[in-house]
Amino acid sequence: MPLKKTTGTVVSNKMEKTIIVAVKTQIAHRKYKKIITKTNKYYVHDETNKCQLGDIVKIQETRPISKNKRWKLISKIIA
Repeated sequence: MPLKKTTGTVVSNKMEKTIIVAVKTQIAHRKYKKIITKTNKYYVHDETNKCQLGDIVKIQETRPISKNKRWKLISKIIA
């Protein structure tokens, strides 16, 4: 089974080696067909503490690292 990869924005970097990334996806409402923006927050392992607030990053699913961390940082996207 392939590993999930996604892109999001860093919303918190206050923890040691951990960042919180908000991933926004747009879906259509089943009945009314209106486009809704859904936001999921993921705890991401950042080994070198290089990410800052507002950075756009690529993340990948991984084995459980702690109670909440299930994703790891692949790269920062330079915008």
